[in-house]
Amino acid sequence: MKPSPLTAMSASLISCHSCHLLCKAVSAAKGLAAVCPRCGARLHSRKPNSIARTWALVIAAFIFYIPANVLPITKVISFGKAQADTIMSGVIYFVKSGSWPIALVIFVASVFVPLLKLFLLTFLLISVQRKSQWRPKDRTRLYRITEAVGRWSMTDIYVVTILVALVKLGSLATIEAGPGAIFFAGVVIITIFAAMSFDPRLIWDAQEPNNERRKQP
Repeated sequence: MKPSPLTAMSASLISCHSCHLLCKAVSAAKGLAAVCPRCGARLHSRKPNSIARTWALVIAAFIFYIPANVLPITKVISFGKAQADTIMSGVIYFVKSGSWPIALVIFVASVFVPLLKLFLLTFLLISVQRKSQWRPKDRTRLYRITEAVGRWSMTDIYVVTILVALVKLGSLATIEAGPGAIFFAGVVIITIFAAMSFDPRLIWDAQEPNNERRKQP
């Protein structure tokens, strides 16, 4: 019979969420909370309320995603005429003008990546709640990718910020940030927090032979 693999939980070890130090689990018999000896953060075998908190953030990001793409992200005032552009109208403008690389960067960073990140987090949450044992290594890699690429969605916000700061030509031309920029920044920030609140160790809990782990609300 193949022996069960040694895990941190079976060895009574806990990884600190802040500094990632592997600590020995302390019995709570005395009513004292276990803390990390290096940074002083409170220790938990799994992030408390990880699933519920991540679901709340993902749903909020989906809600913010709609006005972020429907409302104008920039407002250009040139010679007294105002023109508002959404993210997609900006992409279409660059495509028509022949600037395919710029259009591709804006589309991938501002439309594709945020939506992909939300769908990946939704998939990971559903798979964890269903206690799926399907390819845990690949799901962990998906989480790492989701965590790494999310911040690059701020590219569009950086461009808008630079344009607003630089293009101030009085009555000739002025660029202002539209309400869509606020919602888009909210989507990016919320998805970053959603990835941080998700505990990837929950993916591997279904692989435990006895499956005696704490329930996640």
